Amino acid sequence: MSAETPVQSAGTFTRLRLRFRDWRGTRPFWAGLFTLLGGIPIAYFPYATLKLGHMSLAMATTAGAGSLIIGVLLFTLGLTMWFQSATRVFAGVAAILLALVSLVVSNIGGFLIGFLLALIGGALALSWAPGEPPVEAAGEHDGADAPTGEAAPDATPQDPAAAPQFPAVSFEKGEDGEADGVRAAGGHRVG
Repeated sequence: MSAETPVQSAGTFTRLRLRFRDWRGTRPFWAGLFTLLGGIPIAYFPYATLKLGHMSLAMATTAGAGSLIIGVLLFTLGLTMWFQSATRVFAGVAAILLALVSLVVSNIGGFLIGFLLALIGGALALSWAPGEPPVEAAGEHDGADAPTGEAAPDATPQDPAAAPQFPAVSFEKGEDGEADGVRAAGGHRVG
């Protein structure tokens, strides 16, 4: 065991945790989690029967189907943010709109719990941007891509005689002293 390979000696839990952290860092994880969790109370409360002592409280309303649809869509948008991070802007806007609609349709947005979670999740999705890949330090690469001082075989030649030649351009001045046109070396007016 060497000091350069400490990850190999790490346990399975540590390896899984590091892999999950890498996966989580490449997508709007928290946005998806909040959106997913926001869909649960919105879909649950219209169908739940709450017991308070000997009294049962049923929240069944005519908007039960709408609440279920909004909850399932928010749950699906949360998963979409995780697994299709390229669609994060669409998913974020849709989550915010569904959260706003849930205020009217689904018992004040799942008693404001689902509304707030979905609203925060949508806002996080809109504000998330993919990060830049980490830049290797100068001493950590193997030298295969390091410059050697020689030109690559497909590089353009540095000989000035071989460089492409462009016609000379002159500016014409009008009677008022302002440049009013350009003539190429052949005498043809360009502008």
